[in-house]
Amino acid sequence: MRVISGSARGLNLKTPSGLDTRPTAARIKESLFNIISSSFNIEDSDFIDLFAGSGAIGIEALSRGAAKAVFVDSSEKSIKVINENIKSAKFEDKAEVIKSDVFSAIKRLNRKNADFDFIFMDPPYKADVIESVLKYIYDYRLLKCNGIIICEHSSDTNINVTDEFEVLRVKDYKTTKMTFVVYRRYFDE
Repeated sequence: MRVISGSARGLNLKTPSGLDTRPTAARIKESLFNIISSSFNIEDSDFIDLFAGSGAIGIEALSRGAAKAVFVDSSEKSIKVINENIKSAKFEDKAEVIKSDVFSAIKRLNRKNADFDFIFMDPPYKADVIESVLKYIYDYRLLKCNGIIICEHSSDTNINVTDEFEVLRVKDYKTTKMTFVVYRRYFDE
């Protein structure tokens, strides 16, 4: 797995061993960042990678100019790999790594008044937690008003969003979907 573009372009990233993580395929990662860059500005943004695995998505965001990235994962193996990848990419000064379940991490970030332009989440496909995480994101105000949430999930599932959110776009791949979610427009006013 490599960084596709930006200041760390071509850097090989490590992945946690075993079957506990499922890295985002390179073509899907490239498509994701093409979609983001067509409508949003990633430069100088605040990015969070939930269920981070290897940290590849957050590192790609930093490579493309994000000001900072937070990486959240509960696995000790993943945290070790994320830290190694951040060090290899020389992004230690722009990265924060949190070893925690996502719900506790969101509460902790709220206490620090943290909010993000981009929230990426790629939970285990069988976990069925996306709607619960979206509720936490809303309740704890983790997303900036004009920010976007990107949910990677199995292509045979759909995300049901509450009235606080709207689905901006769904990109369907063979076994994976990317669902782009934003606050409903009246929250921006």
